[in-house]
Amino acid sequence: MPIFEMPLSQLKEYTGINPCPQDFDSYWERAVKEMKDIDPCVELKPADFKTSAADCFDLYFTGVRDARIHAKYLRPKNSEMPHPAVLIFHGYSQNSGDWMDKLSYVSMGFSVAALDCRGQGGLSEDTGLVKGNTFRGHIIRGIDDDPDNLLFRQIFLDTAQLASIVMEMPEVDRNRVGVAGSSQGGGLTLACAALEPAVAKAAPLYPFLSDYKRVWEMDLAKRAYEELSYYFRLFDPMHLREEEIFTRLGYVDIQNLVHRIRGEVLMGVGLMDTVCPPSTQFAAYNKIKSKKQMLIYPDYEHERIPGFWDRAFRFLSGM
Repeated sequence: MPIFEMPLSQLKEYTGINPCPQDFDSYWERAVKEMKDIDPCVELKPADFKTSAADCFDLYFTGVRDARIHAKYLRPKNSEMPHPAVLIFHGYSQNSGDWMDKLSYVSMGFSVAALDCRGQGGLSEDTGLVKGNTFRGHIIRGIDDDPDNLLFRQIFLDTAQLASIVMEMPEVDRNRVGVAGSSQGGGLTLACAALEPAVAKAAPLYPFLSDYKRVWEMDLAKRAYEELSYYFRLFDPMHLREEEIFTRLGYVDIQNLVHRIRGEVLMGVGLMDTVCPPSTQFAAYNKIKSKKQMLIYPDYEHERIPGFWDRAFRFLSGM
């Protein structure tokens, strides 16, 4: 094990240190109700991308706070009805990616939906202040406001709302819907499976958005987590509100959500990861109560891990 992290035997027992708000469960019950009360006004527009394998659409829906959310949606041609579907979530500040990299699942007769996170690199809106991208700073967006205004609350809800929309598609078997993603996408994979417990399988790779206080205490609030450092330096330089801030971040800490997951989970972790430290990932994994498996890569950091997505493809294809 690298010296920056605890031994693997301890990682397998570690359950996190970031505080969980006392009203956490009621907070998310209220949030899910708000989401379900929305008329999503789903719109499918034929995409410019054409392929003989699938019908491709730009999918739009209205999420919480009246934001229009965008996802790529691919529906295989000449597939059995109903068929499985996979939702794909992207990394921090990125977007839903190219159309062609979804075609492996289409080839298996799956529909595919790939979300653009609001305010990041794609076409979804962040209506908190402006339309269009707000790019970074999303962990701390809303931290000094009502907890209902935390931006990642809205992004987590977008993932679950997209899952429920896809499950209602006439061509999709709602009992065979899986989710996948790496880094932020891994965190959103777990959040989606928690908030939409009908998700059958989840394949997260080195998930982001877990155990913020552990990241801080390891002096790894850099790169993906750097906005934690900026927040304290600019707004609380003496850390007089440290416990309050980390408790508030607990509302959008995936380790506090994962106990809600019912589907099967296949998760990957690189033990050299200094972007999303292994202990923060194990904090979430160790709290999952459903069937699960962790694939451990001792020599890899926050990078492409050979073979993981092949394993995940076989895992999700088995729905």
